[in-house]
Amino acid sequence: MRPFAPLALAAVAALLALPVAAAVPADPPPAGSALSPEQVAAGVLGAMDPAADPCQDFYRYACGGWLDQSRIPSDRSSWTRSFSVIDERNREAIRLLLEDVARNPGEDPDRQRVGTFYQACMDEAAVERAGAAPLRPWLEEISKVDGQKTLMTAAGRLQALGPWGPLFGLGVIPDFKRPDVDIAFFVQGGLGLPDRDYYVSDDPKKKELLAGYERHVGEMLALLGGSPEAAAAHARQVVAFETELAKASRPRQEMRLPEKLYNKLDIAGLKALTPGLDWDAFLASTGYPGVKEINVATPEFFSALERAVASAPAETLQAYLRWHLVHGAADMLSPRFVDADFAFYDKALGGQQEIEPRWKRCVQATEQALGESVGKLYVARFFAGDSKRVALEMIHDIEGAFAASLPELAWMDDATRKRALEKRDALGNKIGYPDTWRDYSTMKLSGDYFGNATAAVAFEFSRQAKKIGRPVDRGEWGMTPQMVNAYYNPLLNEIAFPAGILQPPFFHQDFPAAMNYGAIGMVVGHELTHGFDDQGRKFDPRGALREWWDPAVSARFEERAQCVDDQYSRYEVEPGVTINGRLTLGENIADIGGLKQSWDAFRAWQERHGAPGPTVGSLTPEQLFFVAHGQVWCQLMSPEQARLRITTDPHSPGKFRVIGPVANHPAFAPAFRCPAGAPMNPSPKCEVW
Repeated sequence: MRPFAPLALAAVAALLALPVAAAVPADPPPAGSALSPEQVAAGVLGAMDPAADPCQDFYRYACGGWLDQSRIPSDRSSWTRSFSVIDERNREAIRLLLEDVARNPGEDPDRQRVGTFYQACMDEAAVERAGAAPLRPWLEEISKVDGQKTLMTAAGRLQALGPWGPLFGLGVIPDFKRPDVDIAFFVQGGLGLPDRDYYVSDDPKKKELLAGYERHVGEMLALLGGSPEAAAAHARQVVAFETELAKASRPRQEMRLPEKLYNKLDIAGLKALTPGLDWDAFLASTGYPGVKEINVATPEFFSALERAVASAPAETLQAYLRWHLVHGAADMLSPRFVDADFAFYDKALGGQQEIEPRWKRCVQATEQALGESVGKLYVARFFAGDSKRVALEMIHDIEGAFAASLPELAWMDDATRKRALEKRDALGNKIGYPDTWRDYSTMKLSGDYFGNATAAVAFEFSRQAKKIGRPVDRGEWGMTPQMVNAYYNPLLNEIAFPAGILQPPFFHQDFPAAMNYGAIGMVVGHELTHGFDDQGRKFDPRGALREWWDPAVSARFEERAQCVDDQYSRYEVEPGVTINGRLTLGENIADIGGLKQSWDAFRAWQERHGAPGPTVGSLTPEQLFFVAHGQVWCQLMSPEQARLRITTDPHSPGKFRVIGPVANHPAFAPAFRCPAGAPMNPSPKCEVW
């Protein structure tokens, strides 16, 4: 079940895209349970392959036992030892919460809303009886589209009242140059495939998927009624129209250049850019006609959109909107729509063999609709309050390690070093959950799942749209508390660690310090380093986009960043398919820097305690630090999912998140006595932070 498309675009560098879940041998223990040294050792050593040479392939050494024992469950396309285990544990826990809430709603309105939403989602018989009937009012409006004005009116309604976003993407984020104020953000989009590359690439596999996509569009349109022949013809028109949008879209790696995404216009400027598109009609139909200031991230795309709309017959425009309607609503409809959607997006595109059971899909849908209400229940039941204090202590350790490392960076000058410290000092920390929970009281729910799902999207659209032109709420979180992830937001200069990630194998109070620093410590260092990666460094301490580095220092930074780009661009995911070093550059810099900062913090911990700290088996504390880091990223992935992520994901696959940082870490080779020139001890090494 795909999540509802939120209005707010993620202005964050998330730790891991597409977290997944499953159950396999040697899973880490749940949070809160006491662990004996023997249990800790069994978990670590059982995941390793001690026969592997850590200097030749540290990924195999750290993860080989786990890789041999594990499998990708049939309802998953990938699986990791850390994120997946925790995510599955969380979903099981949240399922119990939601079932209890549905049975015993009580008097609390938040609790009642959560129970109502989940119960309606689980009523598959009612969803089956409704069939495609919930789409009829939308289809009737689409049938009246006869040109650009009626197209823009229909598109505005679809954007505001449903989880489908035709033509382009829009969101609300802080103004890049004035980050204390929220602004509307218009960006390229309108595609049914996950990236422009699927429309324009000569890669035979992508061409095959494009052909499969066209067949899928035809199948879904046929489910709405009409002959298969007419649906197939309309599918060809849809794909041709989307291909024109894809050609005008920037490659994903170019969307990582924030200075090229800032093109602020008032509404008059947007009309001047695209006089053939009726923006008054669009904004009026969203319910927010008063929007004045807009950042048009990709102006050339909107010019191309205007041309594509002008040249498309009404029949094509109607088919395009019908497709995006049924595509976005598929998860809310009867099983024939759900199954067809799964067969292409999850199976053909992602390599998942079976659809998830409905309860998992309904847990996800409820979290998407009422994330903080679910989070409040989750935190009250499962989050150990002491974890927040311990995590904050580790964050401060790593912030201190970052500051202490700056004088060692010969490529920086004193002025830039001083500004970097100022940015670190201004960094905000969010741990666990929000201080103030979101108010969902205006979301009206019933026993109708489709109605509830669209009400949730309409609520979020309205919540976001009301922020335009108003002061930024710095207390707002970009993730729910139960999410197994973390992020850095450059526009707020803050890092956040939801309660969901503060669990084994990332963190446990009974883990040796080397494990906690190697695992969750690396995550903390990773997010901190995002503030100074190839994107984050362009935002100043208050989150404003401006050049605050000396040009000569910036040039030396780019030289070091290019080293990282070149290194990762040589890594092959499958024969002939390499990582996109430019797309993944920020995450790779953050991984390398994060491991360095967490190592320095661990060494400071050892000095503070006057001891190396407890360890596991025959591993030294230093070796255990690197093993703990490696075991966070143990990963299995279907070939289809691997190819999808190489195209779309700014993160490198798990194997390379292990070997890339350790190969560049100056302390790794001494810890494992790796000879010079070994694969894990190359020369020269890449170092940015």
